[in-house]
Amino acid sequence: MFRIIRTAALKTLQADVDAARAEADRRMQDASAADTEVEKLRTDLARAHGELAVLRTQTHLDNEDRIVLRKLLRTARSETADRHEVAVLFRRGALVSAHATRKAAQAAAAADGASPGGWTSVAPGTPLPPEADIPWQVTVLPVQTER
Repeated sequence: MFRIIRTAALKTLQADVDAARAEADRRMQDASAADTEVEKLRTDLARAHGELAVLRTQTHLDNEDRIVLRKLLRTARSETADRHEVAVLFRRGALVSAHATRKAAQAAAAADGASPGGWTSVAPGTPLPPEADIPWQVTVLPVQTER
């Protein structure tokens, strides 16, 4: 069977086909632009994840640095405070050496044969035994500077 279409109807159908093709092309361009935008967003997201990992690591290192700095500051403060006194090491009442800290004096005594765990403290105001009876003694004395 044959169908006869008039020229005006054919032109209308052809215009509809052209409009549909133009609409399809426009939508394909929109889809392509959307795909490009999605790829760009994925790249930005991956970069942001990488930066976040770096920042987390840096924050962790910064926190460790702060902890170390606090320890160093405490050590420096205690060393500065200790400079106003000196630990003097005696052996049976005779001067052996002077040290910056009590711990250093005890280590020097241990190096000379003193028992590392044999140190005791005498309460303030308690009389000391005779010096000849004390094999090793550390006395912390204040340091006074003359001007």
